[in-house]
Amino acid sequence: MASPGIEVELLGKGHSDLGEVAPEIPEIKASERRTAVAIADLEWREMEGDDCEFRYGDGTNEAQDNDFPTVERSRLQEMLSLLGLEMYQVQKLSLQDSLQISFDSMKNWAPQVPKDLPWNFLRKLQALNADARNTTMVLDVLPDARPVEKESQMEEEIIYWDPADDLAADIYSFSELPTPDTPVNPLDLLCALLISSDSFLQQEIVLKMALCQFALPLVLPDSENHYHTFLLWAMRGIVRTWWSQPPRGVGSFREDSVVLSRAPAFAFVRMDVSSNSKSQLLNAVLSPGHRQWDCFWHRDLNLGTNAREISDGLVEISWFFPSGREDLDIFPEPVTFLNLRGDIGSHWLQFKLLTEISSAVFILTDNISKKEYKLLYSMKESTTKYYFILSPYRGKRNTNLRFLNKLIPVLKIDHSHVLVKVSSTDSDSFVKRIRAIVGNVLRAPCRRVSVEDMAHAARKLGLKVDEDCEECQKAKDRMERITRKIKDSDAYRRDELRLQGDPWRKAAQVEKEFCQLQWAVDPPEKHRAELRRRLLELRMQQNSHDPSSGVQEFISGISSPSLSEKQYFLRWMEWGLARVAQPRLRQPPETLLTLRPKHGGATDLGELLWPEPLGVEHFLREMGQFYEAESCLVEAGRLPAGQRRFAHFPGLASELLLTGLPLELIDGSTLSMPIRWVTGLLKELHVRLERRSRLVVLSALGVPGTGKSTLLNTMFGLRFATGKSCSPRGAFMQLITVAEGFSQDLGCDHILVIDSGGLIGGALTSAGDRFELEASLATLLMGLSNVTVISLAETKDIPAAILHAFLRLEKTGHMPNYQFVYQNLHDVSVPGPRPRDKRQLLDPPGDLSRAAAQMEKQSDGFRALAGLAFCDPEKQHIWHIPGLWHGAPPMAAVSLAYSEAIFELKRCLLENIRNGLSNQNKNIQQLIELVRRL
Repeated sequence: MASPGIEVELLGKGHSDLGEVAPEIPEIKASERRTAVAIADLEWREMEGDDCEFRYGDGTNEAQDNDFPTVERSRLQEMLSLLGLEMYQVQKLSLQDSLQISFDSMKNWAPQVPKDLPWNFLRKLQALNADARNTTMVLDVLPDARPVEKESQMEEEIIYWDPADDLAADIYSFSELPTPDTPVNPLDLLCALLISSDSFLQQEIVLKMALCQFALPLVLPDSENHYHTFLLWAMRGIVRTWWSQPPRGVGSFREDSVVLSRAPAFAFVRMDVSSNSKSQLLNAVLSPGHRQWDCFWHRDLNLGTNAREISDGLVEISWFFPSGREDLDIFPEPVTFLNLRGDIGSHWLQFKLLTEISSAVFILTDNISKKEYKLLYSMKESTTKYYFILSPYRGKRNTNLRFLNKLIPVLKIDHSHVLVKVSSTDSDSFVKRIRAIVGNVLRAPCRRVSVEDMAHAARKLGLKVDEDCEECQKAKDRMERITRKIKDSDAYRRDELRLQGDPWRKAAQVEKEFCQLQWAVDPPEKHRAELRRRLLELRMQQNSHDPSSGVQEFISGISSPSLSEKQYFLRWMEWGLARVAQPRLRQPPETLLTLRPKHGGATDLGELLWPEPLGVEHFLREMGQFYEAESCLVEAGRLPAGQRRFAHFPGLASELLLTGLPLELIDGSTLSMPIRWVTGLLKELHVRLERRSRLVVLSALGVPGTGKSTLLNTMFGLRFATGKSCSPRGAFMQLITVAEGFSQDLGCDHILVIDSGGLIGGALTSAGDRFELEASLATLLMGLSNVTVISLAETKDIPAAILHAFLRLEKTGHMPNYQFVYQNLHDVSVPGPRPRDKRQLLDPPGDLSRAAAQMEKQSDGFRALAGLAFCDPEKQHIWHIPGLWHGAPPMAAVSLAYSEAIFELKRCLLENIRNGLSNQNKNIQQLIELVRRL
């Protein structure tokens, strides 16, 4: 802000010499100028003619904003235009837009102009890359380091500027275009991108930032209209786990949404000017040991010193979560930390919010003037604790002391609430002192708030909450009408989802026997007729039911003509059902149940692999069974086609697949594929895609817990469930769109990604049905695929069911392009490919491999396995992926080496698809026929 006593007088509308005016107000930003209206007792005084004067309450003057509409009014618009985001202010950028496969997906190019920055940020954030916030631009790059069209775009924007264009706004905007020496501030980039994104892309951005352990945006400032937005919806999907102290056992494990869990909050703010960096201090407080963790972007990081243009007023949030280990944990319980960007005097509304939700507020400043004293005096009714962090040698020491003495009785503080930090202060000791203050507040009775509680306080202060839009609230109400009836998950499935369970399990078994008869040399017709009769009886029994009220409500939710309301409803259902999950699901991963063979016999296929939570897939399964039963009766002539009630169900499901929802391909409860439902869904998908129906199918197989779902999510930005405690057991598919400009080059319009989920158990039961079933399912998934990724915890431990599938597919000549991925699940980092690991993969088969060969009745099992393509040293496709986490969870960030290795794997897969190394690409009709045959 301008210093007191300085008057800035500007001429009226007739004055157009910008060069004379700009030097007079170098430090006054548009956002600061307008926000000051609410907090500094500003007075307008009309002048004669066209001239005007803007006067602060303390006597300082400034030109009326209306004199500079092209500069003051459009600071945000300038930034959006600079970043190429102006076009997304009416039709927002969507999640599906950001996930499209394009030329850029295969190139690790560096941004060269500001318009590259949003896409570079999204691409790196999707890959959980810790460098996503870096906004460095590079002009001198190799010709193939970025798309040619982007080079021409750069020339058009920067080199060829038409001097005949005399618009003042264009001249001013051109003069401020960033160069590699003056890049965009990362916080400005984040704010501009969030403002340009729809609710679901905002949610994805925040979720990925949380996985990278970045500080998250909580209050998004609007530098033009001052209609700040509290981002409650954007945080709904974040779930964190932690262990309370002590001990680190089953009872101390916790898992909850960050939106719902309550914790003490501590806010760090700046008053006027501070020589000390809040963000650096916060990072030091949150960093265990000597490992610096840059959660909050700060001035000493690369690009951190660039002036913020639109992000002042941003409130960020981060958390500390304990691991249950006293040697690592800074605090014994979860703690929330909040950071206000900018001066509290210019962002009084945000500061007021922080004082209402925080247990303590740390105020960093060099000077306490009369204006700041008045601001703090207005907080005299607050029950929040206040602490001052001063650098007195840089400010007016005596003035500070005088005002501090006045504030002691007002804010109910004493001298222990005033900390001094100068250049000679030992940083480690100072950080320990801050931690000690936080620890003392935690031990005393203090305010504990959730993000939902914060949103409630924000509403009272007049802030906009993103979740309060009509479509979101209608979807939430519909979800609550369903979930309030769920008292017990098992009872709800039995009473409300009646077509699943026993009826579907019996029908699936009969259909399996009927399918096996078709391949018999001379099947007895009597047995075939008996199976057909039993199947029809079961299907008629299913068809006699009507959808329950909960299922009908679900169908109404996904039938909404509003795409946004439909997407809101599905997200609400995911979270609502997660909240009613049985308590036994909230256990640490090592305590989960696994399937084991019964003594003296085969494994019971109905026995749980692990407790399966009630999810959206159960409602879609129910819809699928209504469709299956009805279709079966129509095929048998037992029901006229004109009397069908559920023929539109596959169309509803295909629309969900197009919006990015993973759909179940293989039912996790019966471990079978509802063939009519799946083919009906694919037919509807074919109709909706019209001419863009060329597909590549990419599948990922492996034992649960080997990180395959996380790998797919990181690679393509997908939404497959991760972790045994929350994952359904079936195989799921999700559709990725290829950009139209790249589809001809890649050879397909979409990629259908299949995650095998928990279908492959890894434990061989050679005498039981379980292994045969796993091998059949692996054969099915690999047989459908052009590309298969096999995720392994140990390279020697290839699941026997997958080896069995290789043997079967080798006979047919249908072998997908395959990549073996060895993921290090424990160590922080892994060196490059190790010959020892490669030899283990090529060694003669062990017990599992021998058993797989015997199951396939090979006369020479060893020779058969050695002859497989993946045993050819010249065709090795083995990847060694470093550990996912850098540090100890739950405070660990994703390893940069992991992110970079996943990007290389993705690039290789796309190159193989483009070069035709995978099986021939399919259209959807061909995929339907392949599903039926397999």
